[in-house]
Amino acid sequence: MKTYKINILEFAYSDMRISKSFYEQQSKDLGKYFINSILTDIESLSFYGGIHMKFYGLYRLLAKRFPYAIYYDLVDDVVVVYAILDLRKNPQTNAEKLLKRRKAQ
Repeated sequence: MKTYKINILEFAYSDMRISKSFYEQQSKDLGKYFINSILTDIESLSFYGGIHMKFYGLYRLLAKRFPYAIYYDLVDDVVVVYAILDLRKNPQTNAEKLLKRRKAQ
């Protein structure tokens, strides 16, 4: 079975920090639970990278416990995570963020 290394870009870390802050305001330790859940989903990409459908030119993994999508691409043997976006936001705004981030790389 092929496994991939994982590279989380600063954009995606920023997405996680913002979302963690939001969830911490909702309930104590919910932000920590959010981070742990998202990181578990990302870790699964080391085995399942590349099996998801593409949206806006990137693969999209739907998070298991939160309404978020993890957008990534495969570069050689590396899963590159570009974004972790709230699916409750305007889809056009999310699409614009993804396009800008891909151009920045």
